[in-house]
Amino acid sequence: MPRKSTARPTVPPAPFRPTPAQIRAAAGRPLPDVLAPDLHAVLCGINPGLYTAAVGHHFARPGNRFWPALAAAGITERLLAPHEERELLARGYGLTNLVNRATAGAADLDREELRAGATLLRGKLRRYRPGLLAVLGVGAFRAAFAQPLAPLGPQEETIEGVEVWVLPSPSGLNAHYSLEDLAAWLRKLRRRAEGARG
Repeated sequence: MPRKSTARPTVPPAPFRPTPAQIRAAAGRPLPDVLAPDLHAVLCGINPGLYTAAVGHHFARPGNRFWPALAAAGITERLLAPHEERELLARGYGLTNLVNRATAGAADLDREELRAGATLLRGKLRRYRPGLLAVLGVGAFRAAFAQPLAPLGPQEETIEGVEVWVLPSPSGLNAHYSLEDLAAWLRKLRRRAEGARG
């Protein structure tokens, strides 16, 4: 008669919830990119918020609509938690930021820092050669790339030979766009990015 296993099933760890002190201490902290060569698209945030940097995963602050919008757009098959961010690579998508310094808000970044971030982003595009770059924040894109009239959606000019789209920020503070609006933009991006790579 086979013996019953006494081993407990593996349970994934609960998401880390930082304390207020840990959130404050995350100021200035960088966040690792989630990148690989030849992806369909790289999704580029403005910069990590303090909560996100404290957790150590992209778009982790409660209320950020990034992960729900990806699921609603069909980029992910289910709603991913921020700590599952590396699963995006298997879907052909990567994550980075214009500026890799955590602040309380994007308004804490000046124009020079955004432009320096644009230079670093160009280097990442040369190295990883994605099919498409999507910058999530029209104001940050305009400042970083000196394109004051850049509209939402696909841009006329490429960057390092990579097609560029500008999408709304998924931050919960961005009241101009609903979750449905964000998902609609990401759905268009997905059709273009995945169609362009066959």
